[in-house]
Amino acid sequence: MSGPMIVEFGFGTSLRRGSYTQAAARAVRAALWRNSINLAEYMGVSKEDMVIEVRIGCARPDQVDVSVLAEVFPYGATSFVVEKGGLDVVRPEGVGNPTVMAQAALIVSVEGAA
Repeated sequence: MSGPMIVEFGFGTSLRRGSYTQAAARAVRAALWRNSINLAEYMGVSKEDMVIEVRIGCARPDQVDVSVLAEVFPYGATSFVVEKGGLDVVRPEGVGNPTVMAQAALIVSVEGAA
């Protein structure tokens, strides 16, 4: 396997539900949908050969369900690291769930690439 070839970044929020999983999934989608590079085709390998390390930063890492995040990826082998980061913003009125903000970094390499 080659080393990391692409790193994509995304930002996501859960405005009212206070869902760390939802914010993280939106961050992952933002990173994926921004990527217009056909890396697998360029390297001459299958898309399933992509190896994607997903790093998530949010205020409550223990509240992120990575099985939900895994479903966002249409192909490739994914692994997840969820760590403290992101930001919670308390509601102006002081009641209810905070606005949750999460960041995602997708570190992509290709299995079998020279």
